[in-house]
Amino acid sequence: MNDIEIESFGEKIRIERVLATIKGTESSPSVIVIAGIHGNETAGVFAVKRVLQKIQKEKIAFRGNCYFISGNLNALKKNIRFEKADLNRLWTHEHISKINTPTNGFSADENEQIAIYELIKDIFKTDEGPFYFIDLHTTSSATDPFITISDSLNNRKFSSYFSIPIVLGIEEYLDGPLLTYINEFGHVALGFEGGQHTEQQSIDHCEACVWLALASSRCIYANEVDLKYYKKILSPNGKKRKFYEIDFKYDIKEGENFNMKPRFQNFQPIVKNETLAISDGKEIKAAMNGMIFMPLYQNQGTDGFFIITEISFFWLQLSAMVRKLKMHHLLRLLPGIKQDPTNSYTLIVNPKTAKFLATEIFHLFGYRKQVIKDNKLHFIKRDRKISHFH
Repeated sequence: MNDIEIESFGEKIRIERVLATIKGTESSPSVIVIAGIHGNETAGVFAVKRVLQKIQKEKIAFRGNCYFISGNLNALKKNIRFEKADLNRLWTHEHISKINTPTNGFSADENEQIAIYELIKDIFKTDEGPFYFIDLHTTSSATDPFITISDSLNNRKFSSYFSIPIVLGIEEYLDGPLLTYINEFGHVALGFEGGQHTEQQSIDHCEACVWLALASSRCIYANEVDLKYYKKILSPNGKKRKFYEIDFKYDIKEGENFNMKPRFQNFQPIVKNETLAISDGKEIKAAMNGMIFMPLYQNQGTDGFFIITEISFFWLQLSAMVRKLKMHHLLRLLPGIKQDPTNSYTLIVNPKTAKFLATEIFHLFGYRKQVIKDNKLHFIKRDRKISHFH
């Protein structure tokens, strides 16, 4: 599939896998912008087209390299989230091994993944970095723009340039997002949610995100664009940036008839036992106080909703200090905790120890993802040295 036509927001455009490649006057940094990894999220694609038009019209100079990439072309053409498998849930090491094994049995979504994977691998081969990945999304519910990141210090630093809410720890609740895979090699990776799928303003938000990312990464010179203007687009009321973390996720089971209660919006306060959805005729109530996050108002997808809470500035500063001082080694001195002999970024924790040592303590030291293997909990560190992409 070389190029396709998509229609959205009352307009038709033709796109291809690589929307543009721009080589700057210097060899670094490299910014990779991905739009439309979900086929029903077209605002990012239209935003990239708008950015490219401005670059051409105003002859904006680049010091670094930039790659604008389309996501799931097959799904974009059909205006569906995905065909058979969510392209943004396939980026596990097991699935990467599968697509690296020659066969003719790949699905349409897997073929899309192969094309993107090979493209990213080529970028890593030719460019020296540092690399900044921006993944443009929209949501099925009404929302102000926000950012999702894996909780590493370099991700925190980069996302702090954007005056919008930042949500940490989504990788603990989702298997196989592209950016989580990228993060495992130590690169900066930022997920941007620009608004509701069909809202025209979502294009404006995605465009503003791209310009701010290009300037913040120093891929373009700051005086090339009006950064104050784009910051105001994302945060018109000048709200103070806040950090949140995910504390709960409702998973939709196969065959479940799930319906979110109407009119919930991202970051809307909720209280424990408040009815949030109806599933197979039964009420689904909030497990805790907090804020609703990414409630599902579309037919595809298994993430019903999340509940988030705000993280205090003190806790953020403390965790940054602990990580900079490399105090995570202290965790290995506790009984029931040892380092994985095959992976220096993973701790193997006895479940009995985990009962007495709160998950927040592991978060403090930079360990986020939990995996259960052989009846043991595996906590995976998010702050990493740059390693070879494979």
